[in-house]
Amino acid sequence: MPEWHAMESAQVTGQVNVDPLQGLDEAEAAARLKKHGPNQPSFQPGPGLFARFLSQLTQPLILVLIAAGAVTLFLREWVDASVIFGVVLVNALVGFIQEGKAEAALAALARAVASEATVLRSGTRRKLDAVELVPGDVVVLSAGDKVPADLRLFAGKELRTAEAALTGESLPVDKHPKPLAVDTSLADRRNMAYTGTLVVGGQGTGIVVATGDATEAGRISGLIAQAPDLTTPLTRKLGEFTQYLLAAILVLAALTFAVGVWRGESAFDMFMAAVALAVGAIPEGLPAAMTVTLAIGVARMAKRRAIIRKLPAVETLGGTTVICSDKTGTLTENAMTVREIWTGGEAFTATGNGYGPAGRIELAGRPAAVAGALRETLLAGLLCNDARLVHQGEQWTVAGDPTEGALLAAARKGELDGATLNAIFPRLDELPFDSARQFMATLHEIEGVRAIYVKGAVEKLLPTCVATLDRQGHEGALDQDAVHAAVLRMAEGGLRVLAVARAELTREQSLEHARIDNGLIFLGLVGMIDPPRPRAIAAVRTCHAAGIRVKMITGDHPGTAIAIARQLGIVKDGGSALTGRDLARLNDEDLRKTAAEVDVFARVEPEQKLRLVKALQANGEVVAMTGDGVNDAPALKQADIGIAMGLGGTEVAKEAAAMVLTDDNFATIEAAVEEGRGIYDNLVKFIVWTIPTNGGEGLVILAAVFAGVTLPITPLQILWINMTTAVLLGTMLAFEPAEDGIMQRAPRAPAAPILDWALIQRCLLVSVLLLAGSFGLFELSIYRGQTLAEARTIAANVFVMVETVYLFNCRSLTRPFWAMAPFSNPWVWVGSAAMLALQIMFTYVPVFNRVFQTAPIGVAEWLSIVAIAALCAVIVEAEKRWRLKVAAVT
Repeated sequence: MPEWHAMESAQVTGQVNVDPLQGLDEAEAAARLKKHGPNQPSFQPGPGLFARFLSQLTQPLILVLIAAGAVTLFLREWVDASVIFGVVLVNALVGFIQEGKAEAALAALARAVASEATVLRSGTRRKLDAVELVPGDVVVLSAGDKVPADLRLFAGKELRTAEAALTGESLPVDKHPKPLAVDTSLADRRNMAYTGTLVVGGQGTGIVVATGDATEAGRISGLIAQAPDLTTPLTRKLGEFTQYLLAAILVLAALTFAVGVWRGESAFDMFMAAVALAVGAIPEGLPAAMTVTLAIGVARMAKRRAIIRKLPAVETLGGTTVICSDKTGTLTENAMTVREIWTGGEAFTATGNGYGPAGRIELAGRPAAVAGALRETLLAGLLCNDARLVHQGEQWTVAGDPTEGALLAAARKGELDGATLNAIFPRLDELPFDSARQFMATLHEIEGVRAIYVKGAVEKLLPTCVATLDRQGHEGALDQDAVHAAVLRMAEGGLRVLAVARAELTREQSLEHARIDNGLIFLGLVGMIDPPRPRAIAAVRTCHAAGIRVKMITGDHPGTAIAIARQLGIVKDGGSALTGRDLARLNDEDLRKTAAEVDVFARVEPEQKLRLVKALQANGEVVAMTGDGVNDAPALKQADIGIAMGLGGTEVAKEAAAMVLTDDNFATIEAAVEEGRGIYDNLVKFIVWTIPTNGGEGLVILAAVFAGVTLPITPLQILWINMTTAVLLGTMLAFEPAEDGIMQRAPRAPAAPILDWALIQRCLLVSVLLLAGSFGLFELSIYRGQTLAEARTIAANVFVMVETVYLFNCRSLTRPFWAMAPFSNPWVWVGSAAMLALQIMFTYVPVFNRVFQTAPIGVAEWLSIVAIAALCAVIVEAEKRWRLKVAAVT
């Protein structure tokens, strides 16, 4: 593609073969439209509704459930099969609804482009649908227009565009037609206007050099399409866990069948025993429990202003090791704020953030008297101003330039009322801001004196000043060295510095450039910045304490980025930022090293954000990426969890993300990480609770086959135990609040399995305890002459009672259950009571006796069952205590 920004205007017109004064004729335009196609990003629709629904059924744990349902169908247990397939359906529907198509980002991108454009065709201006534009068209831009295609500008007057959604630049950009260096970055190409950006001031004319997929926005569309739909850490780990589980089930079922046949048992009986083992070993409740736990997490996060679009994203947040955050509006207020006013030789500070009236002007930490030079400086910023502040609900916003909005807010903090002063001192004339002269001037009648107020670049205004005002407002000698020192100090703090000045005119004089080029009275300097959110500073500190690195990736200037990063605590004093130009020189291997070491990246382009995310993932990091602009969408989709801004974010970014913040606040991300960690803990607790049940049931079947005795529990009883306990007991762990200190521990290693060796050992321990308790009481009952139905009832109740007390053990995997607040999760008590009520029905209600082949048992048997359950609880707590002692020693 030609480097349009590096060409002279004449070269551009020659390259696209157009007369800039006439434009294309209709025949040529039609031919080019046929060649290049319509001016809109191509959009490949995603899979249809039915295909999306079927894709939900291919998840590993859903396949396990389907296998369990097939087994129950084979056993002709229609009720149980209906329940299992009902769970499958619910799981699939929840996933289908929660997971919107990531490809919808492309449709949103198509909606984001301009719909109409003013074009010069055959020497005549006319309005056209933007999709009809072709390379070579001459487009006329005015304030309020959305740029309809990528344009190389060749004429303009005061043209300024807002490009934050594309480049991340927080302030409007001045445009000009002059050629630039070939290696000029996207954000600095002042002679280009890009598709979808907004004209905020002035007029301009440009030649269309790219349409549709060839535009910068179209290129981003391609990047979104190329980014894969990544599986979450939880999905990957559960997939691995399920594979191991299925392999183990098949091996044990085959071993059961083979051993039984070898011992002389009938093949049919051994087949049924193998089926019973498979039914027992499949954790039918795990997918349902996972869905419930994640859904509860969605509800909790919504209360904390984080909306989850993709269900597994809830857990992914808990495993995040790196958060890559945009600066403007996420880490900062997205509202320019005056921080310092240097006037009369003194540095005043302005408190409060944003455009609201909260705050005051201070000197040395105390309220300052607004008089003399300070009052004149604030008055100059208020009168030489075209913006206005708007109060919407609880928010203050600016209509106009953010810099001018900051000056109005500062004047209000100095108790200067804009409406009143503009009425008393009306504007008589003005010189609007011009990128060449770099200042704005207005003329006012003030107490009988015609006064000019000027604001603009320090390097332009300071040489024209001949005197200054002291603190009391009296004219005195101007110390330019002191002014330059103040400018340098403020700029090093990341402040954007403006100078303000004034002059007086006689009745005969008019507002002319010559009068402003000399003889001004210097009033002061105003330093402003888009300040960091106070909650974001605390949130970054919490993330660091939790072992999570925070990286700033922005399209803004390096100086501003590093200043904000220092205030936030992302980098320490002396830290530096890497620019997009620096990144472009790095190969993939060097980028991986750089991504691990550097925490601030500035002037970064869309592909570079994507490369950074990929580099961090290649280093084994779990990456959360925040963004709000079109330029952020590819990286949002590539990240393990993309986080879009709900208030200021584009639809493209929201569609590409897995989570949307309703308050655009970085602190909400930290809160969501905390929720995510708690949710992952609860999922692990459920797995640690449910696996011993399946393991114990499998061991009981194996032990019976190896010993050549009757099965202590039937397949139908196993299904009853698994489904009822999973729903009434296991899912109650989903309501567990996060444990204390959850954000003081390092994030779990991305490659770590769901269960570490210590938890696997605990699962084996409880499985063996279930085997010993149920098989032992079953054999003891048979030995005492009780019926087979009574013995099996006792064995089934051992499983349920042990699971009930073990549920309380699992409320914390490291702390004793009595250290937990007893009613911090009342649902475990509700679920336990409901389970015991069902188990009484299972034991004593005749219809249950007939269906499940159970029989009533006496008090002595219940005492034995409760004693075994209590013993299991004591052994598990002893094992916890032993591991804590071992960990303390090592």
